[in-house]
Amino acid sequence: SIPVTTTMRRASSLLSSLRELRGRCSTKHPVSIISLAFHSDLGDPSPQPCRSYHGLLYKRRTQQLLRNPSRSLDTLVQNDPPLSSRQSKIKEKNDLDEAFESATTMEEMVSAFKAMESVFDENDKRLGLACLKMGQCLDSAGEDHESTLVYAVKALRILEAHDDGDGDTKSAVSLAMALHLMGSVHYGLKRFNESLGYLNRANRILGTLENDSCGFDVRPISHAVQLLLANTKTAMGRREEALDNLRKSLELKELLLEPNSRELGVAYREVAEAYSAVLRFKEALPLGLKALEVHMEQLGQNSVEVAHDRRLLGVVYCGLEEHQKAFEQNELAQKVLKNWGMSLDLLNAEVDAANIQIALGKFEEAINTLRGVVQQTDKDSETRALVFISMAKALSNQEKFADSKRCCEIACGIFEKKESLAPSKVAEAYSEIAMLYETMNEFEIAISLLKRSLALLEKIPQEQHAEASTSGRIGWLLLLTGKVPQAIPYLEGAVERLKESFGPKHFGVGYIYNNLGAAYMELDRPHSAAQMFALAKDIMDVALGPHHADSIEACQNLANAYGAMGRYVGEYLVSASALFKIL
Repeated sequence: SIPVTTTMRRASSLLSSLRELRGRCSTKHPVSIISLAFHSDLGDPSPQPCRSYHGLLYKRRTQQLLRNPSRSLDTLVQNDPPLSSRQSKIKEKNDLDEAFESATTMEEMVSAFKAMESVFDENDKRLGLACLKMGQCLDSAGEDHESTLVYAVKALRILEAHDDGDGDTKSAVSLAMALHLMGSVHYGLKRFNESLGYLNRANRILGTLENDSCGFDVRPISHAVQLLLANTKTAMGRREEALDNLRKSLELKELLLEPNSRELGVAYREVAEAYSAVLRFKEALPLGLKALEVHMEQLGQNSVEVAHDRRLLGVVYCGLEEHQKAFEQNELAQKVLKNWGMSLDLLNAEVDAANIQIALGKFEEAINTLRGVVQQTDKDSETRALVFISMAKALSNQEKFADSKRCCEIACGIFEKKESLAPSKVAEAYSEIAMLYETMNEFEIAISLLKRSLALLEKIPQEQHAEASTSGRIGWLLLLTGKVPQAIPYLEGAVERLKESFGPKHFGVGYIYNNLGAAYMELDRPHSAAQMFALAKDIMDVALGPHHADSIEACQNLANAYGAMGRYVGEYLVSASALFKIL
């Protein structure tokens, strides 16, 4: 038997609510919180906007003429001391540099940069810093990644040449910003391995500066690097590692922002969502409560932010199986959303409430809630499909399987039309519907839906953890239905992806090893089975504790495998003895 089924079913329901929340709360661009467009001389650690400038090269001279209207240009030329060729060149560069720094619109910046490029040496540090600022402004728009990459590459080449590792803080900081820019551009281009390389290097430089107490506040840059590291690792499916970086970014943000600021409250909630996404609800709870506390203090209990905090807390409490607390948070959130006229959020909150009622065993109440919601939804809307999934869940619990299957069919019909528009959501929905078919012993339909989900997930790098879970479930169902040779590739693939996402000691990896051991036993391969059961036991002893029911079962499975190995050894010795006598 495979003990993970109930956990997986509950997790799928929780994550469907969480995904809707994350879709609303997530930032559009991973580095938008703190701009890195600093002054080119790096003398001011505060973020600077891309400022506008009109009359690029002649502004300073025009201002002089306005202050002294009686002096004509001829007078200025006659009275000013003549400049040497070298001085004229220096002055021209300074004027160009000032003109670039004064620009705000992208058109003016491009014009000023082209003027600089025609005069400055190609390895001039000021040109490198100008490339950096151009790249940062383009990157903040998040649209033309290829053009941004041109500036980023040039900035890195120049600034890298000027950083000789002699302890020059300004050079090290500018190099770290160039590396961050390269990481951000490659992230936008979905080149995650390259992004990670640049970001790790930037992180090492910033770590050295922080340890050396360089006198320059690198925390805003470190925050942006940590946040982008978290996004990049999430996109690569390395969610446990990403959480470490996300937590560090939050700690830096706590130092940078005013205590209990609204933005800090949002950060607490986003990190709580990240913990919830990997089912670490105990870590999520204090962060969710902190977000609620901050937003209630700053905005009052009837604010939209407070409502969103309460909806997240509902998901967290469900994960902790404190369903009554979850229901209380949901009711409070619904009141606020209703007052603000946020109909779509309100409908989703009502679906959440129905799912909590199902968890509490109040199936008729849940069905009545869902009947009220479905009348307010559009025919092919995602919310309508989610209503039918929850309705199917309630009906299945009442053993009204025919009605439950009909609801599943309606939900599938809606989601089929959305595969190209929202593949991640559709894949999750197929997975949840498959679980319902499992409970009704419709294993072939469940396998078919899971394969459709897997086909969608394989094309989304950041969903590697979901891909692993889906592959593992397909393997388990194939094993359950006696299709053992077909099950093994799915289980083996699930193990590798889970290890990449959560590390080799995650309890989910232990469950898959346990299933692999069972498959090898079915194929009369006790040696291979014993290896898998031993790995499962080691992981579960650490992750769940040696006295957990699943750890004990893994231990029993290992003993059975050793027993089978002994039987085969005995049979081999008997056969060998008989052959010896014949000879």
